[in-house]
Amino acid sequence: MKRSPIVREMGTLLSGNVLAQLISLVAYFALTRIFSSDDYGLFAIFYSYIEVLIILSTCKYELAVVKADSDAEARDVADFTLRLNAMVSFLLLTVVLVLWQTDSLPGNFGQLGWMVMLIPPMVYFSGTSRIYRAIYNRLHRYRTMALSETVNAAAAAVLKVGLGLLGVLQAGLPVGTVAGRAVGNLVYRYRLVQTGMAPRLTTRWSEGCHAARKHRNFPLFVASKDFVNSLSSNLPFLWLALYFDRADVGLFSLALTFTFRPVNILNVAFEQVLYARTAEAVRSRQPIGRMIGRFLLVINAVALPVAVLGWVVAEPLFAFCFGWEGCGVYVRALIPWVYVMLSSTSLMFISNVFSTQRVEFGFYLVLLVLRVAAIAAGIAAGSFLTAIRLYAAAGTLVAASLLVWYLWQVRRYELTRRTC
Repeated sequence: MKRSPIVREMGTLLSGNVLAQLISLVAYFALTRIFSSDDYGLFAIFYSYIEVLIILSTCKYELAVVKADSDAEARDVADFTLRLNAMVSFLLLTVVLVLWQTDSLPGNFGQLGWMVMLIPPMVYFSGTSRIYRAIYNRLHRYRTMALSETVNAAAAAVLKVGLGLLGVLQAGLPVGTVAGRAVGNLVYRYRLVQTGMAPRLTTRWSEGCHAARKHRNFPLFVASKDFVNSLSSNLPFLWLALYFDRADVGLFSLALTFTFRPVNILNVAFEQVLYARTAEAVRSRQPIGRMIGRFLLVINAVALPVAVLGWVVAEPLFAFCFGWEGCGVYVRALIPWVYVMLSSTSLMFISNVFSTQRVEFGFYLVLLVLRVAAIAAGIAAGSFLTAIRLYAAAGTLVAASLLVWYLWQVRRYELTRRTC
C-alpha cells in the first residue's frame, strides 16, 4: 500500500533524527565513563545559556519562512533573519569578551571561565541552522535535514570522545558541541545552493524589513513565549546550580537528556511536517481535524506503554548503561511530563497557523511563575529532588492545558470552515 506524503516525510525526518541520536547515545556509553557528573553539570550550565540566547538571535523569524505567502517573501524573511542572527551573535561576542577580560562574569558565567567565549559562536551556528532548516521544511527537502543532523551528531560525538581521551575534560563537551553544529551547517549550506532558494544577503534592507513587519507576531509573541519558556526550562541549571552540588545537576542533566531527547526527536519531525502541511491546508481552506486526530491517536497508543515501561526500569537501566547511580529517581519524576509533552509540543505550531501566539504566551507566563515557585520551594526545603518533582509537575499541568487549547482551535477552525 502506498504511503501518504505526510507519513513518508515524517519517516524521512525520523530516520535521520533517530540515526543522529543513536550516534549520540552510543557516544554516551563512553562519555559518561570519561567525563564525571560534575563535568556534565558544568556543560549543562553552558548549554542552558545557549538555549536562552538562541531565541534572541533569530527572534523566531525562521518560522515565518514556512508560513510566507510566496517563495520570494520567504527568501526576504530568511535574508533578514540571517542578518539579525549575525548582528546579535556579534553583539553577544562583544559583551562576553568585555565581561571576561574585566573578570565581571555574573552568576554561573564565572564557573565557565574561558568557555564563555564558546557561547556566541554556538548561538550563531544554531541560529543559521534553524533558518536553513526552515527553508528546507518549506521546500519539503527532508533528506538534507536528516543528513545535516546526522553529520552534526557524528562530528560532535567523535570530537567529544577524542578530546576526553586526550585529557581535555570539561572543555571537551562544549568544544565538541560547537564544532559539530558548525559541520552540520556546512551540509545545509552546500545543499541549499542546489535548491535555487539560497539566501544571498542581497535583498534590499527595506524589503527584508517589510517582510519582518508583516510577520511581527513571531518576535512579539512567539519569541517572547519561547524566551520565557526557555528561561523557565533552564532554571534548574541557572538557579538551582547556585545552591546544590554540581554533580546533582549533572545527574539531572543526564536524566533530562534521555527522557526528553527521544521526545524531541519525534517532536521536531512531527511539528515540522505537520506545520508545513497544516499551513498549506488552512491557506486553501481544507480540513485538518482528521489528520491531527489520527496523529494523536497513533502517537499515544505507542507512547503510553513505553512510558510505563520506562517508569519500571529507569533506575537499573540508567545505572547499567551509563555507570552513574541516582539518575533513575529523576527519570521517574520526569516521565509524566514527558508523556504529555509528546502530544502538546508536536502541536505547538497551531498558534502560528492561526496567529493566536498572544494567548499562548499567557500559558508560558503562568508556567514561569509555577516553575519559579517550584524551584524556590525546593531551595527552601534544601532538597534538589523536591525542586525537580515540583518543577516537573508544573510542566505537566501547563502542557496538558496547552494540548486542550490547541485541539479547541482545530475544532473551531473545522466548524468555521464548514459554515463558510
